[in-house]
Amino acid sequence: MNDEPPVQTTPSGLIPPADFTTFMRAYQDMVFSTAARLTGNEAQAEDIAQDVFLKAHEHFEQLRTSPTAGGWLKTVATNLSLNHLSRYRNRWKFFSEFRRDDAASDEVDVEFAAPETFFSDVDAEERRALIERALDELPAHQRVPLVLYHFEDLPYEDIAKKLGVSLAKVKTDILRARAALAKILQRAGTAHEKISL
Repeated sequence: MNDEPPVQTTPSGLIPPADFTTFMRAYQDMVFSTAARLTGNEAQAEDIAQDVFLKAHEHFEQLRTSPTAGGWLKTVATNLSLNHLSRYRNRWKFFSEFRRDDAASDEVDVEFAAPETFFSDVDAEERRALIERALDELPAHQRVPLVLYHFEDLPYEDIAKKLGVSLAKVKTDILRARAALAKILQRAGTAHEKISL
């Protein structure tokens, strides 16, 4: 899937799509993958993507000529995904809020691959598939902050506000998610080397 919005330039800037269908096709992969990473569920991501494009249709006259249409769509997809997850938060809140007395002792170096060597033997498409499958295995309370931080480039503080949790919890959940992701990828047979995150 293509995560990047299409690059369309002319001397005057963005080439506006002729119709909404063209606009939607240009951004559908990015919108879907944003929702899928956050929800960890393709069926839910499809529903969210549909809602994103319903909203986009309402604002199409402004979006069709906007150079920031891709960013607007990504933000809406992120917010709708988080709204969806918050409706089901009670299913996992107990486990994600549970704190052990020795929580600080869990914060050790994580075995995780250096980006240039981790996927040295796999092509980009296979790499994307491995990461997507590994993300699907993470529990929501770890996957969501990890995706927001690494894929959506949100700072810890913004993630804490969006999720309504403490900054310390966001950092802990991301750290644990990285460790869990490394183990999942290791089980999948990818080579790795130890680095400190």
